[in-house]
Amino acid sequence: MSGKYVIGLDFGSLSVRALLVDVSNGDEKAVSVVEYADGVIDTSLPGSGISLPANFALQNPQNYIDALCEVLRDVREKSGVDAEDVIGIGIDSTACTLLTLGEDFSPLCFKDEYKDDPHSWLKMWKHHSTQSQADRFNQAAAEAKAPFLKNCGGLVSPEWYFPKVLETLEKSPETANAAACYLELGDWVYYLLTGEKLRCSLLAAVHAQWDRELGYPSDEILEKLHPELPGLIKKNKEIPVAPNFHHHGFLSGEMAEKTGLKEGTAVSLGNSDSTVALLSLDILDEGSIALILGTSSVLMVLSREQYFISGAMASVKDELMPGFYGNVFGQSAVGDIFSWFVNNFVPPRCFEEARKNGETIFDLLNRSMDKIEPGKCGVMALDWFNGCRSMLQDAELSGLLVGMTLATKPEEIYCALVEATGFGLKEIVRSIQKAGIPTDSIRACGGLARKSPEIMQRYADILGLPVCVTDSAQVIGRGSAILGALAAGAEKGGYDSIENAVKAMACPIEKRYEPRAEYIGVYDALFEKYKTLHDYFGRERRDLMHGLR
Repeated sequence: MSGKYVIGLDFGSLSVRALLVDVSNGDEKAVSVVEYADGVIDTSLPGSGISLPANFALQNPQNYIDALCEVLRDVREKSGVDAEDVIGIGIDSTACTLLTLGEDFSPLCFKDEYKDDPHSWLKMWKHHSTQSQADRFNQAAAEAKAPFLKNCGGLVSPEWYFPKVLETLEKSPETANAAACYLELGDWVYYLLTGEKLRCSLLAAVHAQWDRELGYPSDEILEKLHPELPGLIKKNKEIPVAPNFHHHGFLSGEMAEKTGLKEGTAVSLGNSDSTVALLSLDILDEGSIALILGTSSVLMVLSREQYFISGAMASVKDELMPGFYGNVFGQSAVGDIFSWFVNNFVPPRCFEEARKNGETIFDLLNRSMDKIEPGKCGVMALDWFNGCRSMLQDAELSGLLVGMTLATKPEEIYCALVEATGFGLKEIVRSIQKAGIPTDSIRACGGLARKSPEIMQRYADILGLPVCVTDSAQVIGRGSAILGALAAGAEKGGYDSIENAVKAMACPIEKRYEPRAEYIGVYDALFEKYKTLHDYFGRERRDLMHGLR
């Protein structure tokens, strides 16, 4: 098989997938998926059985090492491509997913003296026990009038870097002080492949409030939070930050032997899984909003100017796309909400009906929901089942269902949950539009976008914007593959410009859902009711939900 190829590595919440792609046209030659053996660790530690506190979400770093080698071997073997013809590897991962590493750059949970401490394990992006740390970090930053606040909508998310580091220091100081550094998953995977210790500027800017001119948050702010925090962060500052899109490394001999790939193959810096979607969705300018739908959601939009939008997760220059501000928003749960409902509340008769029809339970629910006219389900929900990411940045908020009666049917509750996630999106989109950022369409990707046309049509009706869906199930992997082609460069058969790489390798649009005019007004009226609930439980009386937690 002739030609040049790249591999996109996508480290998700439950598995890693590798996509091997033809550089010349983006054709997907092979895909391999390896699940993490221990999955999400949220009740007890493997081996010891030590119980975990509420809102913990950990993983075993060894799962990542094992899956990395296996998935790279497998995807090349499946494709039949010679290792000589694989010119680049791109990396993305969930974020902010954080590791506590020792002097040898291995996770502290690998060591006997720390393995029984939950804070020595990998903390996932959805590790949400850090709200109090985030609140205090935001208060200290506001008092210091920290300039980085304008880059994160005025609030640092509890999912981000510093709240997680501070939690470890406060809850487990021995482990915190034993760490040589706290590194994001994408940066660690880059180290595993290349042996080079670097931080990607995108991850540092979005999740750790790093600035190209000012660096990390000042010691003055950190010392207010904990007297030992500046010293811990000093260790981290010793690892250089490399500019996204402008730096790459090379596959080490050790990893080449383990994976069957060629030593010296170009390796991109580690990006977050959401941001690489801009490349594969062909979003290189203002106008379109990228929507990544999975267990949670991420929205991104580019702007030529910086706009301050309260509750935005990030607004950073040149990191998501050179020459633009990348504005990032999201919801802490979308697909997770639907799975929760199916796993806990859908009656057996629905499963039996789906079995008889030869369809999945989600197919049945989506089909049943499609028969419910907008505005007629009689139930309304708040989509905070895993906290509120945007616009409130509050991990201790919770979900809500109102309007149920003894006549309420499962499909009506499901419809309300779907509409709630759509209203959550609308809250974000309206804020983007009010700020003055141009928006003309949504470009969506992820399993929900491809498999659930009924949900996408509801979203289009709720948002009042066209929702466009790509024809690839591997949009994130394709984005990482584009990074791999950029890392290789034109001299090796890849690309020197983002525009050329995207033109050749981006995912085409498969389906366009237009908002139905007769339902736009209905959903605008329902959205106002959602806003009433949103503002009451999320702002005026958020203590009610906090107290229940």
